[in-house]
Amino acid sequence: MVFDIDIIKKFYTTYAGKLAAARKVVNHPLTLTEKILYTHLWEGNARQAYGRGKDYVDFAPDRVAMQDATAQMALLQFMQSGRTKVSVPSTVHCDHLIQAEVGAEKDLSRAKSQNKEVYDFLSSVSNKYGIGFWKPGAGIIHQVVLENYAFPGGMMIGTDSHTVNAGGLGTIAIGVGGADACDVMAGLPWELKFPKLIGVKLTGKLNGWTAAKDIILRVAGILTVKGGTGAILEYFGEGALSLSCTGKGTICNMGAEIGATTSIFGYDKKMAEYLRGTGRPEVADLANSIGEDLTGDKEVYANPEKYFDQVIEINLSEL
Repeated sequence: MVFDIDIIKKFYTTYAGKLAAARKVVNHPLTLTEKILYTHLWEGNARQAYGRGKDYVDFAPDRVAMQDATAQMALLQFMQSGRTKVSVPSTVHCDHLIQAEVGAEKDLSRAKSQNKEVYDFLSSVSNKYGIGFWKPGAGIIHQVVLENYAFPGGMMIGTDSHTVNAGGLGTIAIGVGGADACDVMAGLPWELKFPKLIGVKLTGKLNGWTAAKDIILRVAGILTVKGGTGAILEYFGEGALSLSCTGKGTICNMGAEIGATTSIFGYDKKMAEYLRGTGRPEVADLANSIGEDLTGDKEVYANPEKYFDQVIEINLSEL
């Protein structure tokens, strides 16, 4: 099942025009990160270039995701906005209030009993305002988003630090606070300081017992727990093409541990396979039709030091 297919179709239909406007004002080859950010400006087509790490910019995310612990305040705030329905597709995921102690069945049953009032509130508010509701036991928020809502070239925010997991499917996904989520649901612009860009060039191929987690651990060792602050990490190179979509998601997911605004991979065959495998062939077909525009320009990756604020190179075969 494909959620919000009409919205995705509209986005891909207008993508080329917005990208052309961005190229005109930026006047240099674009990274994937820049392509997505400039095609999600609140003002519509780009009218000026923005300074990385300097300018505050208003964006228009495609969707909002909330986990049960943080959704409570976000929805209470939204209820005061006077809106009768959310302005962008939004979802609530009941996963964080479930404590693992005995086993899945007993833990879930206890959580439903202990948090009944919270779950009833979230369910009723979601039903009233047109918000998707994923009940307790329906899945972990960032994995549900990857399997159902993320799409190449999209932009979303979520009230969970690991919203960034969706970067594994080519989505700019950023963890935020409840007030930010409320603004977007109410139809207001979302402000973010235009991030710096860190390019991570992956060469070689994983072998032996190495896994995607080893890649992000190496990146974390280089950047430390705060080295990604205020920046988006963009992974590219032949090594990236060999990684599965879920492997890419793992790397992006742990980008939160180095303070990164988010992380992202360009669209490739692995993502197309994942979209088809999760019942979204229409999205794969749409993405394939503009595939080259869902990754960074070739010139950027040929001379990364020129277009990124910092470049890291990792040979996967040496991990």
